[in-house]
Amino acid sequence: MEPFQKEIEQASSFIHSCDAILVGAGAGMGVDSGLPDFRGNDGFWKAYPPLAKMGIKFHEMANPKWFSDEPNLAWGFYGHRLKLYQKTVPHRGFNILLEKNTVKKIPMFIFTSNVDGHFQKTGFTGEQIVECHGSIMHLQCTEACGQSIWRVESDFKLNIDPQNLQAKNPLPLCPSCGSIARPNILMFSDWEWLQERTARQTENLTRWLEQYCSPKLLVLELGAGTSIPTVRSVCEEVTHSSKGTMIRVYLRDAGSNSKQTISIPHTTKDTLERISNN
Repeated sequence: MEPFQKEIEQASSFIHSCDAILVGAGAGMGVDSGLPDFRGNDGFWKAYPPLAKMGIKFHEMANPKWFSDEPNLAWGFYGHRLKLYQKTVPHRGFNILLEKNTVKKIPMFIFTSNVDGHFQKTGFTGEQIVECHGSIMHLQCTEACGQSIWRVESDFKLNIDPQNLQAKNPLPLCPSCGSIARPNILMFSDWEWLQERTARQTENLTRWLEQYCSPKLLVLELGAGTSIPTVRSVCEEVTHSSKGTMIRVYLRDAGSNSKQTISIPHTTKDTLERISNN
């Protein structure tokens, strides 16, 4: 018998019998597509050797101060991430979820801490997604001039020196005031993040839950860790309030004391494929 076969069969059964699915997706969902794991300095510095040489950790680099202090380095880091997310193909698990939604007609909503836009890239509509930490595919002004959040153009280009991770001028600018632009991502120590887009998404989720919050709701938590537990907290809260069932898929720390939770300590891609084939 394959590992976790009992849990896979239980998960498959709940998916077949549920009325709706709330998907909670964390960083582990993207890692299975080949995106770098920023959990710990080693993984981060392996992805960004110039920052390793400078001794800059992820939580230090993911700070809006760089856009005022060293905007070329800030855009070197975020510009590289933007290009990486654009060229990366979401793994098969994304398509399996989309098929459940569009082919099997299971109502579905996505709550994700990932900023890569891969659910939209797969085919989910913007009206069924909350990106609680924002999106690298959208920009905002660093000077709070009143310009609304705007989407990155499809022909966006940025020349980055791989030796020092410095983006060359011209850098992205605000279309209203000409100040440096930044990604609409919630960073550490970030008091300037514009929440308007995520707030609208959250209102959509609230309305969706008003319709589907019941014991027949399935919460499918995928690749969400405990270091920044936003996705876990929301999934646990919705599971408790709905009296539904949660399936937690995470390679590490998948355990739960709740009788409403099925824990599968495995990768998201392989787990979704096995559930789909079961």
